[in-house]
Amino acid sequence: MKLIVTLERDETGMIVAECPSIPGCISQGKTEAEAMANIREAIQVCIEARAASGMPLTIATREIEVGV
Repeated sequence: MKLIVTLERDETGMIVAECPSIPGCISQGKTEAEAMANIREAIQVCIEARAASGMPLTIATREIEVGV
């Protein structure tokens, strides 16, 4: 399964990783590599929890274009 993740540095310098397709699936790390490893683990745990609860594994996400 391929999923999009976002990476953003917070005010403390940590890199926060989030998977928009799985609500609440967030992790972090000191480096981008650590954040990516941690979000992979978080995604696996979130998918297992959603499956055990009978919820859809992911929610739909779409890309739109917005003029700025």
